Amino acid sequence: MQKNIDILVDTKKGQALIDCLEKKQFLFSLVISYTDTCTVPGITMAGKSAELLQYTPPADAEFLNFGYCKCVNAVPVSPDGKPTPGLLTKTALESASIPNVVINAGSKIAPMLPYFETGLPYGKNIAIEAAMSLDTVSRAVEYGRMIGRCLGSTTDCLLIGESIPGGTTTAQAVLSGLGFEAKVSSSMEHNPLHLKNRIALEALGRTSRKDPFSIVAGVGDPLIPAIAGILSTASLQTKVILAGGTQMAAVLAFAKSAGYNRDNTAIATTSYVIDDKSANLVDTVRQIDQIPVFGVRLALGDSRIDGLRAYANGSVKEGVGAGGASLAAMLKVGIGSSHLLHLAENQYEEIFVNAA
Repeated sequence: MQKNIDILVDTKKGQALIDCLEKKQFLFSLVISYTDTCTVPGITMAGKSAELLQYTPPADAEFLNFGYCKCVNAVPVSPDGKPTPGLLTKTALESASIPNVVINAGSKIAPMLPYFETGLPYGKNIAIEAAMSLDTVSRAVEYGRMIGRCLGSTTDCLLIGESIPGGTTTAQAVLSGLGFEAKVSSSMEHNPLHLKNRIALEALGRTSRKDPFSIVAGVGDPLIPAIAGILSTASLQTKVILAGGTQMAAVLAFAKSAGYNRDNTAIATTSYVIDDKSANLVDTVRQIDQIPVFGVRLALGDSRIDGLRAYANGSVKEGVGAGGASLAAMLKVGIGSSHLLHLAENQYEEIFVNAA
């Protein structure tokens, strides 16, 4: 097993999955979406300003493919200048020649590149109203199943990443509504968990029906049912790695209603999410199902670049499937975390320094 990969849940199944996927073919899919919940002050740092938050998902998709953004004249960064985790994803995918596709599952702004279009509306602000209709949740699952059937037939392992500002708050609400004791992570060093919990409880109080579809409609976002749909059919054909932290726990929880093959399913994230003492991802996944959880130990704490070193100090932590993409690169070509860091630093300097 790669020394940079920790198996946090179900070691035996996790080791079998690692052994099975070494030197195999991977396909990375990025699901982009949006929830107006991200406009609540203090919820997220997934954008340089509140006005730019709606551009973060399509900009992440464009950055992953072009190294620059078309929908907005800026690469996604936090308000204090920390780069998008898409930098890590892009580095990992390119290092191992892993192809990627983009899926628009309710992004407010469409990316300027080829992508799968679902036609789903973006999620509303759960702090003041229901996220979406029941019909939208059903369509998201149905369309996700169609996409998963297509993508799952093409690869040894399908990686599913996400980009949705404010998604940890809707994930908290969905996990709580489905009865799990979850403490979600955050893109911020100081996790505003009390704010997320308050929004989640108030939103759940307005949700009259308590079945999973109604809970997601009331307090979730379009990304959760869309990825659950993709997982349900793709996992019948191939291995599927949910590349992310908190949001993927919510996907897994809801996916128990849509159905999936647990023997082909795992979650992979960065060690920075696993080590977040304000959250409990591993315990949450244990409550949901006994599938492997991988924590990928990157070497960002050794970086000469402040914005990357900040990841190891609790900022950003994960996103755009960074942990899962790094896992795939390690398994496919045997690259280590130090080499990935070197490549990421080179990308950073080319994009953020030389282009300035």
